[in-house]
Order: sequence, then C-alpha cells, then structure tokens
Amino acid sequence: MTSDATVPSSTYRLQIRGRFPLSAAAELADYLQALGVSAIYLSPILQATSGSDHGYDITSHRQVDPERGGEQGRLALAATARELGLQTVVDIVPNHMGVADAAQNETWWQLLRDGPDSQYAAWFDVDWKAGDGRIKLPVLGDDASDDQLSLDVTGPSAELRYFEHRFPIAEGTVKPGDGAADVHARQHYQLIGYRRADDEQNYRRFFAVTELAGIRVEDPAVFDASHAEILRWVAAGDVQGIRIDHPDGLADPAGYLDRLAAAAPDCWITVEKITEPGERLPAGWPVAGTTGYDALAEVNTLLYDPAAEAEVSRRYAELTGDRRTWADHVEQGKRMVADTILHAEILRITRAVRHAQPVLPHSDEDVAQALTELAVGFGVYRSYHPIGAEQLDAAAELAASRRPELRGAITNLLPLLSDAGTEISIRFEQATGAIMAKGVEDTAYYRYNRAVGLNEVGGDPGGFGSTPAEFHAAQLQRQQLLPESMTTLSTHDTKRSEDVRARLAVLAELGERWYGTAERLLAAAPIPSRAFGYLLWQSFAGAGWISSDRMHAYAEKAMREAAEGTGWRDPDAGFEAAVHRAVDRAYDDAEIHSLLDELITEITPDGWSNSLSQKLVQLAMPGVPDVYQGSELYDYSLVDPDNRRPVDFELRRQLLAGFDGPPPLEATGAAKLWLTSRVLRERREHPERFTSYTPLPVTGPAAEHAVAFDRGGAVAVATRLPVGLRRAGGWRDTGLELPAGRYVDQLTGEQHSGRARLADLLRRYPVAFLTRTD
Repeated sequence: MTSDATVPSSTYRLQIRGRFPLSAAAELADYLQALGVSAIYLSPILQATSGSDHGYDITSHRQVDPERGGEQGRLALAATARELGLQTVVDIVPNHMGVADAAQNETWWQLLRDGPDSQYAAWFDVDWKAGDGRIKLPVLGDDASDDQLSLDVTGPSAELRYFEHRFPIAEGTVKPGDGAADVHARQHYQLIGYRRADDEQNYRRFFAVTELAGIRVEDPAVFDASHAEILRWVAAGDVQGIRIDHPDGLADPAGYLDRLAAAAPDCWITVEKITEPGERLPAGWPVAGTTGYDALAEVNTLLYDPAAEAEVSRRYAELTGDRRTWADHVEQGKRMVADTILHAEILRITRAVRHAQPVLPHSDEDVAQALTELAVGFGVYRSYHPIGAEQLDAAAELAASRRPELRGAITNLLPLLSDAGTEISIRFEQATGAIMAKGVEDTAYYRYNRAVGLNEVGGDPGGFGSTPAEFHAAQLQRQQLLPESMTTLSTHDTKRSEDVRARLAVLAELGERWYGTAERLLAAAPIPSRAFGYLLWQSFAGAGWISSDRMHAYAEKAMREAAEGTGWRDPDAGFEAAVHRAVDRAYDDAEIHSLLDELITEITPDGWSNSLSQKLVQLAMPGVPDVYQGSELYDYSLVDPDNRRPVDFELRRQLLAGFDGPPPLEATGAAKLWLTSRVLRERREHPERFTSYTPLPVTGPAAEHAVAFDRGGAVAVATRLPVGLRRAGGWRDTGLELPAGRYVDQLTGEQHSGRARLADLLRRYPVAFLTRTD
C-alpha cells in the first residue's frame, strides 16, 4: 500500500492559485518546516480554466498551470522542499475536466468539433444516442434567439459564438450564404437553454455542474494520458503523496485505485471519500485512508453534550416552527435534486434499463420514478457492488414503503442494479453519490438548522454529541484499521472553519441565554423563513464581526443552497431583500448589534477553549493530521469561497519566530499557533511516541468535562463542555493517573507524574500535551 518512508507525520494544505503561486509556496516552506510540518499539501496544480481560484477545473493534463507558476515554479518548490526535508502531496482530479470555455480545453474542443469520430471521443462520457448524435450544451439564456449566435471565419478556423462562448466548426460544414443558425444545425453539438439541462443533459458532469465534464479514467488509455504528468513528478522524487478528489464519481473506483497504486507504489494515497456513520472504506482499496472528514466528525461531536439534545431539538422547533426531522430533510433535499438538477442522470439510467430489458413490464415513467425513490432512499453515498449490496436492499425496502405502487418496478430493477460492472449498475452508483452530495450537503445542511455547527461534511446533523468513551472507541478502531489516514478540522470544502464551529458548540451549552437572544433577534429582524433566520444568527455568533461584505455573500449562498423561499435559478427578490436587510441591521441597528455583540463577547473565551481542545485532539489522535492554510491561528471563515481568502503568512511567521515561552490565551490566536507547533514538531521528531492509543480514565466530579489519551509516550488532555464545567464549580478534585514515568507539558514546561489534578494540569491552558522524559 504505502512504504513507511513516504507516510508524512503531518501535512499543511495550501491553495495554489494566481494570487499564491508555487513560487510563494516555495518561499513559505521554511516557515512550514519551522512549524513542524512534514509535507506540503498542494491543491490541484495542473492547467485549469483561466482565472480559476480552486483548480478543480483542469483543462490540460499535460502541464502545470502557468497561472499557478508553471513547471519552473513546481521545480523550485520541489528543490526547496527537498532541501528542507519536506515531502510534497498533490491533489489530483481524475473525475472531470473544466469545459466552461471550450477553447481552453483541447480535448473538449476536438470532441465538439469532430463528434464520435474524435480522437478524444473515448475520453468523455457522452450519450450520443440521447442527443441524436449531438452533445447538448446548456448555455443559452432564457431569451436566447438565433440572431444572438454569430459566425467568425476570420481566424485560422471557423468558430460559432454566443456572447463570450466559443465553439468549433466541423470541417466542411460551412456553405456559402450560411448564417450562424444554419451552421449550428450541422455541428456535433447543440446549444440549448440552460434550464433544459435538468432533463436533456447527455454528458456526465461533476454533480450538476455543466462546466465540469466527466472523463472516463476507467479506459486505460485515458488513465495513462491524464496521469502521465503527475506520475512523472512521482518518478522524479518530487511528489510523495497523492490526494484523490471525488473517487465516488468514477465508474470503477477500486480499479482506478489499483492502477494508480501500481503506478506509484511508494506514494501515500488518500481519497476524498465521505463515509456515513458506521460506514467504512472498502477494505480492498490500496489507500492509506480518507482525507479526514470522518475524523472531523469524531472530534466535532465531542464538543457537544448528548444529554442536551432533547432541549436543543425542542427549542429549535419552537423558535422556528420547523418540526421536520433530519430524515425528513434528507428525503426532501434528495428528492428535490433528483427531480430537477440531476434528473438527467435518472433518465439516462432509465434509457439503459429499457435498452437492456426492452420488455420490462413498466413504463419509462415508472422506471424513472422507481430509480428516483431508490436513490432518495440510499443510506450512503454509493455502493461498490458487490460491496454495499445491503445498502441497495435497504433502499429498496424504504422506497417500496414510501411508494407501494412502485414496488413491482423496484423489485424488477434490483437484479439489474445489483449486476456489478454493468452500465446500469455503474451509473446508478455514480448517481446516488451525486444526489446525496447535492441533496444533503448542499441543501439539507442549509435547511435543518437545529445546531448548525454539526452540519458539516462527513457529519450527522441528525445525531448530536458523543461521550469520551465513544470517542475512545472510535480512535481504537482508527488506530487498528486506518493509522495512516488523514485527519482534519478545516478544508476548502467544510461549511465552516474549525474556530467557527468551536464557538457554535458553546451555544448548545448556554440554554435559555442563547434561546432568548435568538428569539429577540428573530423578532427584531424578521425573515420569511424563521429556520433560515436561525441559521443566520448562529452564523453571526460563530463567525463574529467579519466584514459585512463577507456575511452578505455567505447569506446569499446559504439561502440559495437551502432553496426554500429563493434559489439559484430563480431568486426571489423579496425573500433575499429581507435576508440582506437583516444582515445590514446586524451591523447598523444599535439594538440588534448590541444583542449580538454581548453574545459574541460572552461565548468567545469558551470558543477559544473549544478551539484549542479540538486542535490538540485532532493533532494528537491516530492518523496523519492536516492543518488547513492559516488555521494555526484563530480563523473565522465560512463556506467557500470565504475559506479561500488570502492568508497573512507574514504575521504567522513573525509570531512563530518571536515565541520566548507560552503565550497568553487571547484573541490573536498565538496560543493556538504555539500548540500546533509543539505537537507537529513532536510528531515529526519523535514518531515512536505516536504508535498506539490508550484511553486515560478521568475520575472525579467533573470527569465528563475532559478527554485524555496516551499515544505511546505522548499524552493529550483536553477540556470539553467548558460552560458546564464552570457552572459545576470547576475541576475540584478531578484528575487522571498518568502512565508510568515522568512527563513534561510541552505547552508550559511543567513537570508531572502519577496522579495529575486537572485544576493544576489545566491551570494555564484548557489543554495539556505531555511527553515522557525518562
């Protein structure tokens, strides 16, 4: 799978882009080395759509993106990393390519020009029959007309244009006197209205993004061509780790990973796989593990008290009128996307079913509805038949109970969907993942707002908190099964940064102090959806006084993702105006501003406690910890693109270099930087102290407010539920028995052995990180 030499002790994620190219990463490398990082973890660096801020819209697999620094920048970073003893991990995108501007993507351009006879026809997943031999491109606006198309024959080759969009012209298809509409009718593509994508899209996309076209890496030739440059970096010794983006979109994830592992046998490989509660990675995948969302959920729920769930649920329903369960929201969100933006995927599977079973005794409409019900009822992102067959059976039972009139169609579809490796089975597996992602992460997460800090990628908003015993059980399993898997607290895809979630967890402890404030805010600045209003005021509490521009941008994205009252396609001006007025009043209305300011001021110290606790736990727990760029200081970011803002690395560099002892627990976040650097350095310099996992029992009247574990010479102790701890009178006689030996707290320099009283151990910080000295 991976050799020990290539597994990093930690990673640091950098977003490489025009504003922060590879040369900037090379200049930062000495700071990362001083921080204690083992590997620089890069966002995608292959050539992407011009101006792309994220890099997941690859337009060419042949070279490093010039806007991101090009090959010269990559080589400079590789040389610097090697000199400093750092490894490099790269993020790669095997599932799709960027096609927003066809002229920037040679493979897509030639496909559009030459159609099924193109040398790149095998690259893309196109249902030519469904388009009568043409790819349908949903780019036209609602008021599109033929006179908006233009023909340009001035260049070396003719082009069809629609506003800024450019499309190729097949050879021999322009005749004297032709207008643009005449030429358009003879091409291998058809420009259609963007709304028609819901039903007529005939190429596989990344989720519902028409600008990202799926590619067929299951074809060995496509794999080889799309991975040659990446594997060249590996062979040169410049890359030691690979992160796989969205493996669930692939036709054959296991086959793909086998091929990649064979081509890069010494690489540390992780996959961006979202697992549901109780779900595990397929055992046969040749990877070190996931990119850490499972670990994030384990740490995040530790900040919540399971005993508070009933009150939190009751007050949420009373305040918002939303009495739907999490399961209700999941069903409704998935059904909405399956019936709209992803309906084309359902229809494509329906066509495959009809082709395979032309005498199936059900109408196409019934087949499509049965497939929709099965996808809506699917309990995980996808199966990998025969792995996950029980998920399909469970979905069938649920679907039939919801739509008994479709039971016959569901029953007859099961053998087809269970036949591993067939087009029907594969496409259904790809579709369920997309429907889960768009219907749950990007819809239900913005509708069910009981405690939005739990609405996180990889989490379970329908659950609540977890106990230290449950956390320990999860880590014992992690140590046994996935000791080299990545762990994380923040990523470019998380809905909120770790420090926003840390403050949000405090709200669940405040009880009526929070609910009373929320009720006053909901009344003072009414929004048509009280549930969305509840999300908005929680967002202010978690993020604090970020700029109004940032909060307005977040509110717009959040309410359109929720799609209850407004939406991306048809925004409701009245609804959105009410939300933006509420945001403005938070900053400008004295009463509302005061309510929020008092709340934020009150929860901030406990938020710092949670921030340090979860950071220590994540950095010290089993796995390879990742630090998302900038999160070594307090960072109050919301969903992308807010979490891709430029990072003040000079401030971080100065703070790290200027430490002459433990810093105070205060707003700059220096204590978090101090903690991060102490743990990362210890992991890099003494890996032998992180080879096992032993829960350390905490005893005494406040035992539930601490979690402690020994990794084999490194001991982590962290505070949880700080509001409840304070209300109960503090630690009093609570303590823990340290393992045999003498220990030094790397955060304070204090010596400890035997039974440690938490009132002493946690006097300066809410956390302690001890290493054995004898």
